[in-house]
Amino acid sequence: MSILLRGKTYHLRRRVPRRYETVEPRKTVWISLHTDSEAVAKSKSDRAWAHMVEAWEARLAGDIEDAEARFQAAQDLARMRGYRYLDVDRVVRLPAEDLLSRVESIPDPSGTPDQFEATVLLGTVQDPPLTVSRALDLYWTLARERTLNKSPDQLRRWRNPRIKAVRNFMAVAGDKPIDQITRDDLLDFRQWWLERIESGDVGPSSANKDLIHLGAILKTVNSMKRLGLALPLGELAFKEGEQRTRPPFSSRWIRETLLAPGALDGLNGEARAILLGMINTGYRPSEGAALDAETIRLECDVPHISIEPVGRQLKSPYARRVIPLVGVSREALRQYPEGFPRYRTSSAGLSATVNKFLRENGLLETPEHTMYSLRHAFEDRMLAAGIDDRIRRDVFGHRLDRERYGVGASLEHLAALLEPLAF
Repeated sequence: MSILLRGKTYHLRRRVPRRYETVEPRKTVWISLHTDSEAVAKSKSDRAWAHMVEAWEARLAGDIEDAEARFQAAQDLARMRGYRYLDVDRVVRLPAEDLLSRVESIPDPSGTPDQFEATVLLGTVQDPPLTVSRALDLYWTLARERTLNKSPDQLRRWRNPRIKAVRNFMAVAGDKPIDQITRDDLLDFRQWWLERIESGDVGPSSANKDLIHLGAILKTVNSMKRLGLALPLGELAFKEGEQRTRPPFSSRWIRETLLAPGALDGLNGEARAILLGMINTGYRPSEGAALDAETIRLECDVPHISIEPVGRQLKSPYARRVIPLVGVSREALRQYPEGFPRYRTSSAGLSATVNKFLRENGLLETPEHTMYSLRHAFEDRMLAAGIDDRIRRDVFGHRLDRERYGVGASLEHLAALLEPLAF
């Protein structure tokens, strides 16, 4: 059996029932299959060959100049040899029998130990510096459980602020190894944000988000890579003061301004329908944008929508729910029974488009209002109508502050409650 690997030809041939040999340029490597049975030897040979090919690949990768790829090749080759790669300081502290096992595993077919395999098994391959930028690259893999079931748009919006935080820090402190980040580096970064806050460019919350994202990246890499660093991350946050919430649209404004004849005619059809759908459902803009033919259910006794984690991650487990369609929301979605492909993968583009249109056409009740204010307005109408807290939370996809009993209100019951509130 022969294989061509990166320009070199390797041969595997049976010599005796217990042994197989591989022939490389300038050396011969023996693989013991630990059996006298020809049948067992044949069954083991394929696995042995596969492991040897993987080891060759790792060794060949170790020939390249790039330090990070070389270190990865060393880790791969150590695993192929049945060991975990350890740096030399940890190798020398191993029990004597474990250290001896590593030494005896170093191939020496011509009487001279293989130099690269010796560096791998004894831990002297140089680990490249773990810089801030490299920490970010590692973070995407180390924190991958946080991205499970996110849509491409959700993943982009999750990644971008973390990329921004690292870039901002590097602009202040440079791309230094994370074990060399000092308290002064982080205080300099905080001072950089303070100057921007004082100039009115940003608010404290923007600075705190950067500090939180940077800290999470460094702490995750430190923990998952078992670095044992004492990162100087404490007491950096800015005091944000009272949190502002979006004001709700008044019922009068919705009726007389937003729903005035022709008021929304300049808005593209899909965005207009999602906006109108929000008025009597209170769904989040991203939830409306994600609706499709399977989750818009018009041909049934109670027309409704179903908020489901289809191709995306819901905000929380409580966000999965059904909401009756009433009034202008029902009529708007009848125009788009297949959903909204234009915004299905870009709900951020939806909000930007709608808010820009509302602002430029004088359709915002105050400068603080946004599209999201319709969700707040819907909850206010439900509260004014005396609708039970459990039902309101179920409709909005909020957590219940007590143990949840039963299945909640039926669609028919919900529709009867919401119909009188509908525009």
